[in-house]
Amino acid sequence: MKISTWNCNMAYRKKAHALLSKNPDIVIIQECERLDKLIFKDEIQKPNDSFWFGDNPHKGLGVFTYGDYTISSLPDHNTDFRFVVPLQISNTKNTYTLLAIWAQKPNSNDNYGIHIWKAINYYTDLLSLDNLLLVGDFNSNTFWDKPNRASNHSNVVAYLSRLGIESTYHHFHNQLQGKEKDPTFYLYKQIGRPYHLDYCFVSQNLLKKLQNVYVGDHQDWTALSDHSPVSIDFDE
Repeated sequence: MKISTWNCNMAYRKKAHALLSKNPDIVIIQECERLDKLIFKDEIQKPNDSFWFGDNPHKGLGVFTYGDYTISSLPDHNTDFRFVVPLQISNTKNTYTLLAIWAQKPNSNDNYGIHIWKAINYYTDLLSLDNLLLVGDFNSNTFWDKPNRASNHSNVVAYLSRLGIESTYHHFHNQLQGKEKDPTFYLYKQIGRPYHLDYCFVSQNLLKKLQNVYVGDHQDWTALSDHSPVSIDFDE
């Protein structure tokens, strides 16, 4: 099973070919247009199932599956936590719980991580499950932690770790939070302003099946977005 997450900077229909050339099974897209506007060219592989959430028809959160994977909405989506969306992904062999994420700055003095922090404290029952994935653009990094702020990135990571949920990138590449060698975002697309903002956290049973985690190179993706995609392979 391969999962890819990418903030495409809008107009995914014009950029999907680049990501789909990697043959993902599950795709999480931030800044994705609404499904009725998502008209792919004939030569582009069409998803088996699709989900979209948002209030801007040009810029929401999209999830797409290929092969025999399907998507079901879970009934307890709390929309107070903008763009932290619980979904069920299934095929004939397995069922996964996915929290699809696109962290956005709230209308307050809080940081980007506040909705993620609140969501992971709210969805405690989901976080106890096997086959759990939290995937997307967190818009946060330990680099930006501030003293005494509960929703600091490091606190999110520590809370998840206490539940046995770990970052696939940091586990596979033996990297420290805030010291990542592979940026996923380049401010103003400038190679000299790199940050690691996009993550895939998983439960321990999936961590044991992890085969590879790779981040797209700046030179290959900068014409399409200020983010590079993150792809994760599991032995599933």
